[in-house]
Amino acid sequence: MQKIYATKGKWQLPFMIAVYLCSAWSCAFGAQRESSSLRQINTIVVIYAENRSFDNLYGLFPGANGIVKQANGEPANSTDFKQVDRDGVTPLIKLPAVWNATGTPDAAKLSFIKELPNAPFRIDAPPVGLLPDKATPDLVHRFYTNQMQINNGKNNMFAAWSDAGGLTMGYYDGSVMQMWKLAQKYTMADNFFMGAFGGSFLNHFWLISAHTPIYHNAPGNLKSKVEESGIRLTQGETSPASAITGKALYVADQALTPDGYAVNTLQPPYQPSGIQPASGGNTQLADLTKNPLPPQDYKTIGDVLSAKGVNWAWYAGAWNEALQNRGVINNSKTSNFQTHHQPFNYFKRFDPTTIAGAEERKAHLKDYTDFQKDIAAGTLPAVVFYKPQGNLNQHPGYADVMMGDSHIAEVVRELQKSPQWKKMAIIVTYDENGGYWDHVSPPAGDRWGPGSRIPAIIISPFAKTHFVDHTYYDTTSILKFITKRFELEPLPGIRPKAGDLSNAFHFSVEE
Repeated sequence: MQKIYATKGKWQLPFMIAVYLCSAWSCAFGAQRESSSLRQINTIVVIYAENRSFDNLYGLFPGANGIVKQANGEPANSTDFKQVDRDGVTPLIKLPAVWNATGTPDAAKLSFIKELPNAPFRIDAPPVGLLPDKATPDLVHRFYTNQMQINNGKNNMFAAWSDAGGLTMGYYDGSVMQMWKLAQKYTMADNFFMGAFGGSFLNHFWLISAHTPIYHNAPGNLKSKVEESGIRLTQGETSPASAITGKALYVADQALTPDGYAVNTLQPPYQPSGIQPASGGNTQLADLTKNPLPPQDYKTIGDVLSAKGVNWAWYAGAWNEALQNRGVINNSKTSNFQTHHQPFNYFKRFDPTTIAGAEERKAHLKDYTDFQKDIAAGTLPAVVFYKPQGNLNQHPGYADVMMGDSHIAEVVRELQKSPQWKKMAIIVTYDENGGYWDHVSPPAGDRWGPGSRIPAIIISPFAKTHFVDHTYYDTTSILKFITKRFELEPLPGIRPKAGDLSNAFHFSVEE
């Protein structure tokens, strides 16, 4: 063999061609076999929780790239985790105090954080001791702020730009969670990133479309003011120079980019919306004078699934309730339905005032009670998205960790009892980091992301067991997985370098 490779004679070229063709055949056969294996999965269920970085919940997960605790109780590599002030250079002498909405240290809300050193800390351990069944204050999680905190991959300005001070560096021992135990049994992905920088609004769009919505001819007061870099907000003249002094103040941190892309929360044009119907207007619409996001009409995963004849549904907790009673919308004393967590409700295809739109809504936009019935009956569509209602989604500020954990784990248990379980794949992940720090730098992407690292758990009879998957994934990996399984038209925004979740599965040879 070596002689043939070393020879420049007549046999070298035919041999190399034969090797190349054999290799190409092997690759093609392998891809075909993998695609065939995926067809063993008939039902894909995506459960989308809220606002937790990987380190915040799973930083202590065995075998994962997390915050490894040392014998003295300090985080490993803590010197690498230190946060710098707003000049981007000076290390903070301590973590800033937790602030209230006015930007001043708040003695009533976790004021003990002002005594903590410049390092990650356990929220649920002394001297803090706030257990995960209690809600913390909320933290800023917006498009530009997230990029400023990431600071070109250094992840060292989370405390500098947070509106909740040092709380951003807090994390839990997540081993008390039921989902932790499921992650240990199945596959935990520890290199999974939120699809877009910022908050829930934009990341829900990226979950279903890998695309950022746009607001044509938008009012100027909806546009943000950013520096020449295009990723840093312009600070106001009275903005404190140091994070120790107070939270940053900006000229305009608004819903849109300067060129009109919607990156922070705007309300849907259709009910249920955070904007009431116009007085005397159509009760199915939001008041257009209050600037809801105009109906979007680009392709989503729903469009390409429908085009292929693959059934799908978006199930939302308290959907029916919100349609009947506006009092539960954004009300933390109730089911707390979050209107900006319902991405399909922003699309022209689901316009309730048209016959076609009303039919599309009936077929694809459903309530949690419908989800429960379909699970038990074994009639779930091939592709399922489930969004828990606000008080069950783990969002800081208005929800705690444990109630949402219990709810999601119960949903998983019900799915495992379903007649469809034997050919099902469940993906439990989060929309974004919620303003919480994570130590892993996001990979290079595009203008929109990916943003910070988030948890993702793959649960399936086909999932690798007791496995930590280090493959690079982001939210668009879910779309890539669905696209591959059902041989769909690919959506253009899906990131080429992101994995398709295949490494999380192990398939037996089909009979």
